[in-house]
Amino acid sequence: MKAAIDLNDVAFTWQGRTQFTLTVPHLTVPEGEKLFLLGQSGSGKSTLLSLICGITQPQHGTIAVDGVDLSTLRPSARDRFRAERIGVIFQMFNLLPYASPLENILLQLSFAPARRKRLDTPQEEALRLTSALGLDRDLVLNAQTTELSIGQQQRVAAARALIGRPKLIVADEPTSSLDANSQDAFLDLLMQQCDEAGATLLMVSHDARLAQSFDRRLDLADIARTERRVA
Repeated sequence: MKAAIDLNDVAFTWQGRTQFTLTVPHLTVPEGEKLFLLGQSGSGKSTLLSLICGITQPQHGTIAVDGVDLSTLRPSARDRFRAERIGVIFQMFNLLPYASPLENILLQLSFAPARRKRLDTPQEEALRLTSALGLDRDLVLNAQTTELSIGQQQRVAAARALIGRPKLIVADEPTSSLDANSQDAFLDLLMQQCDEAGATLLMVSHDARLAQSFDRRLDLADIARTERRVA
């Protein structure tokens, strides 16, 4: 089976007053899998996702996403690759505060022309996704992000990640601000939309309870090593 994500002998070090090193000997995520990665605060979860998304580059080893070795791409090409092939749900959502939900979702396609070309009517696809994720049409068209609840913002961020059917969805603690019932409902909707798009899902969280919804659970401590040194 083709690998959506393949890391081999990866090492990355943040330089500063406190030096942080993350080492991942090997990690493979098969295409179409929904993988839950468990890790506590400060364990390197967000650093790992940053590496997989090509936002940062390791000092050692290889990271391949959808069969492409990210180290072979220039920084601008990595940005384009990420925009086209990876949908990211950030922990803090990163929505434009005074834009409507629809504008936030469609903005993603401005940086991903191949994703836009897959859609006959991008606006209708955005409205389909937000409806499937439980958002009212009038709110999506007319509200500002500042008027939305945390749960509503989360759904907008998920629709932005999913639009245009990217091959990989990466989610960084997307349910951390929700209660248990809302977490479960959101994950059910996210799983359904990933299935419809045929997307691989990698989600990291500190909440082990959420793992039951996924195909596989891994503990970050079992696949990675971290080290901190004070300069």
